[in-house]
This record gives sequence, C-alpha cells and structure tokens, in this order.
Amino acid sequence: MQVTRYADARPYEAPKHFDMKGLRLQGFDVSPTANFWVGLSHFLPGGGAESSATPIEKVYLVLRGEVTIVTDAGETVLGALDSCYLAPGERREIVNRGNDPASMVVIMPYPEGTVRP
Repeated sequence: MQVTRYADARPYEAPKHFDMKGLRLQGFDVSPTANFWVGLSHFLPGGGAESSATPIEKVYLVLRGEVTIVTDAGETVLGALDSCYLAPGERREIVNRGNDPASMVVIMPYPEGTVRP
C-alpha cells in the first residue's frame, strides 16, 4: 500500500485551468499506479477550466462547494458527493459560480505516451 497524506500532496499545473490549485494524490511521480492518476482540484469562486476536450475519459467527484460542468449537451451543477463521467472526446468547461471555494477529485487514465518516472 502507498499512502499520500494530504499535507504531503504535491501541487501540479493543469493546462487551461484558472483560479485553481491542483494537488496530485496518486499516480505519476507519487505512486506506481499503472492505468490512472488521481488529483484534487481546489477552485476559487469564479475559477474553472476552459472549454476543451481530451481523448481520454475522466471522472469528477465534488467534495465540497458546487461546480458547473458545461458540455455540448447543456449545463449540470454538481454539489458535494455528486460525480460525473465524461467520455473520451467529450467537450467540457468547469466553472465555480458560487462564492465559496469548491473541491473536486479528478480520476483519469494516463494520456497515451505518458512516461512515468
């Protein structure tokens, strides 16, 4: 078993995100996961991620606060303990429209060609 203590989680930069601090919980240089990684995103009010699509699937799980996920099909507000699955190639935008910070777990497979240490 490999434990990552929240106090020891390392920050990472997420492309196209703004007013957000990401922490790596598992995977990449934190643990030897073979197929996926886990991050924790803290979004300030007004923070989010630009509209974009990736070729890999992802799962979001909101821990506190609310985030709005905008897709081509519409908008959905996720609150504490709500989750969503986004299919490969599905375009999404993330925005925290509230006045409180929001925290969300991100679970994704590694992008093709990722070289892990």
